[in-house]
Amino acid sequence: MSILYDEGQQAIATESRRALEARVSKDDLLPLLQASGQYHQAFWTTAKEQGWTALALPEAHGGLALGLVELGLIAHQAGRTLSGAPFLTSSFGAAKAIELCGSDDQKARWLPSLASGETIGAIAFASGADALPAVPPVTWKVGQVEGTAPGVSGGLFADVVIVLAQEQGVPALVIVDLAGVERKAVDSFDNSRCIADLFFAGAAAEVLVTGAAARAAALHILALQAVVTAHEQTGGAEALMEIARDYAVTRKAFGQPIGAFQSIKHRIAELYGLVELARANAIHAAAREGQDDFITAAAAARLSATEAYDTAARDCVQIHGGIGVTWEIGLHLHMRRSRTLALEQGSSFFWEDILVDRLAGAAA
Repeated sequence: MSILYDEGQQAIATESRRALEARVSKDDLLPLLQASGQYHQAFWTTAKEQGWTALALPEAHGGLALGLVELGLIAHQAGRTLSGAPFLTSSFGAAKAIELCGSDDQKARWLPSLASGETIGAIAFASGADALPAVPPVTWKVGQVEGTAPGVSGGLFADVVIVLAQEQGVPALVIVDLAGVERKAVDSFDNSRCIADLFFAGAAAEVLVTGAAARAAALHILALQAVVTAHEQTGGAEALMEIARDYAVTRKAFGQPIGAFQSIKHRIAELYGLVELARANAIHAAAREGQDDFITAAAAARLSATEAYDTAARDCVQIHGGIGVTWEIGLHLHMRRSRTLALEQGSSFFWEDILVDRLAGAAA
């Protein structure tokens, strides 16, 4: 696939940006930082109304049968506007796990409501350095799960969660209906992510797949979510680059715009390069879904997007100087989001290991 979007995809990007900029604002998001257990409902309502929750799911179950490229376009615009909920990514991951590994009955039960957005999904093996743990903290036996799934993004409001569990050392990917499951909100750097610890005490679970295939399926789902998140990170980095550029050509010091100074203009030029590399990697990874090198492409996209967003968040604040750290300007919203997304779907250390293993295997 070309790294350029076609006319239809450009229309998706334009319309999603228009819808989000009309319904998401800094004033809506700032209060969420100080309140645990809340999310920006206008964003999630928009996602459901626009059909974004159904975008990459099959038509047979209420989806629109588009793909990861189109969902990435939506995620990119969500990153630009700092979407106030993680459910677009987490529900997609849960739905794809069921679509790819579930039985016909499981698909019929869960996919239509996930496609409509009435059901919120989550993935319980995608946080930080503990992503895809070698020894899952949750055990599965005779249709029930026991244990704690820590730091689940979207877990506070999820209706169903996909869990990587174990039975006597054998991994299993299972579906857990969260009705009645105890959960505890985690007060985080970005509370709009609705992170929660999930406590399973004999909760009913249905198996999707067991054995080595379970870990392979879990890595694939994690890679799908990582590509969506890479698009979101790229959108955030792009927005910050533009904010820094606009400020640099209007703010003056010593009788000229600060953008005329090498220390500023070179930094913005470097941000442009990072954003374009991240964008190309994200599009490439989305286009490789279903191919043998998809995991490798997803890892590369994840790493380049994390670097771009982290660097843009830091440099944009520094270019603004003292005003950059004030509550009113809101740059810390991007700073918090960049740090949070850097840990969701696995840390950079996790994806570096994945990338090195894949490249070493290809070279052997």
